[in-house]
Amino acid sequence: MAVDQIVAARQYTHSLLDGIGQNDWFRQPIEGLNHVAWQVGHLAMAQYGLVLFRQRGRKLEDTELMSSAFRKKFSRGSTPRQDPEFYPAPDEILNVFERVYNQSMEELATYPLEQLNEPVEDPYAAYPTKLGCLIFCAHHEMLHAGQLGMLRRLLGSDPVR
Repeated sequence: MAVDQIVAARQYTHSLLDGIGQNDWFRQPIEGLNHVAWQVGHLAMAQYGLVLFRQRGRKLEDTELMSSAFRKKFSRGSTPRQDPEFYPAPDEILNVFERVYNQSMEELATYPLEQLNEPVEDPYAAYPTKLGCLIFCAHHEMLHAGQLGMLRRLLGSDPVR
């Protein structure tokens, strides 16, 4: 169930990103409002944390998925900046977004069901277990999909639904 929700959330996010040109990724239609680049980078960082790090800890090869500098630019509590020079290019953000998702799907297929009830430390959102992290991953992506949908409309694109 959790995997199906993560997949569905990602499909919806992709439908929202389709039609938003990368030249608009750093536009803030309303000053101080965030932008598409931050939303996508933040989703990549969060999925790494919830589906990979919280489930099996950090691995040396994780730096190939996402650098520490990338993670810090999009972490919880970060504030989207208007300056595109601060961020990686949209292609790189999207590449990390896809790499983390693909690795997550690959590893999710190997996690033993028994581990899902194992507790996790604060902070957590849904339930203080590894399963709670997976459930929250889908909910978190849908929350940000709503923001992407709003940004999409403010940038002049038609609604998806």
